Order: sequence, then C-alpha cells, then structure tokens
Amino acid sequence: MLLRSFIAVSATLISTSVIAEDTAPSNVSFSEYGEVMASLTGVAGDPVVGKKVSINRKLGNCLACHVNDDASSQSFHGEVGPALNGAGSRWSEEELRGIVVNSKHTFEGTIMPAFYSTENGVRTLKKFEGKTILSAQQIEDVVAYILTLKEE
Repeated sequence: MLLRSFIAVSATLISTSVIAEDTAPSNVSFSEYGEVMASLTGVAGDPVVGKKVSINRKLGNCLACHVNDDASSQSFHGEVGPALNGAGSRWSEEELRGIVVNSKHTFEGTIMPAFYSTENGVRTLKKFEGKTILSAQQIEDVVAYILTLKEE
C-alpha cells in the first residue's frame, strides 16, 4: 500500500513538472506580419471544442461579425468581418493564432477584439478588467476549428 502511494505521488510530481504553463498574454510574441508562431499552451487544439467556443455568444461570439456556413444552424451571422468559409485555406495556423489572439497586429484599424489580451478597451466592465476574453487553450481550440474550414 505504501509503495503504491509512493508511486502515485511520484507519477503526479513527474507529470506536473513536465507540463508547460500557458503563455501569458503579455508574453505572446508576434512576428512582423502578426503571426504567433508558438502554441500558447503546448497542447493541440480541439476543433470540436473550438466550434463550440466560436459559436457561443458569451465566448468567441464569432458569428456576431462573420458568416460561417459550417454553423448554419445558428442564426444571425454578421457580415462585418470576412466570411469564415474557407478561412482554413486562406491562412496558416500561425496566422490564425495571431488573428484570434490580437488581430490588430495583422489588420490595421480592425474592430475585431483581442481575444487573448488583458487590455480590452476603455468600456470594459469592472468584472472583466485585466482578464482575457478567451483562455489560451480556447484560442488553440478555435484556431484548430477554423483550420478545418477549407475551401471546396
């Protein structure tokens, strides 16, 4: 029994010591053209979760500005931003990560919010001050989902 407990504790310590921490919003590195080359988490994104985050009106809320035929069951698609249809063919993973983290590094004058920044504007409610809209893993999940949206 004691040996089993020792093995379990040792395995937990080893596994937690090799898990990398998420990249903090202030430590995200953008290339000259706005790409974010490295994963924010070191964990692959899940496109199924990413779709859920992107269509959730209280999370990604991507449909407020973008048309996405893959989410045609959802109502009220916006037309302010470019269609997400085929976005996985138009942009690389690194470009999409940069756009979702903070599109202002890619598109000058865009109104798209920075989803992984603690500086979200002057009209931020107090309860959201200093917080990101999406977590680092949610960013990776949304990017993985958008990469599935290929042109036919």
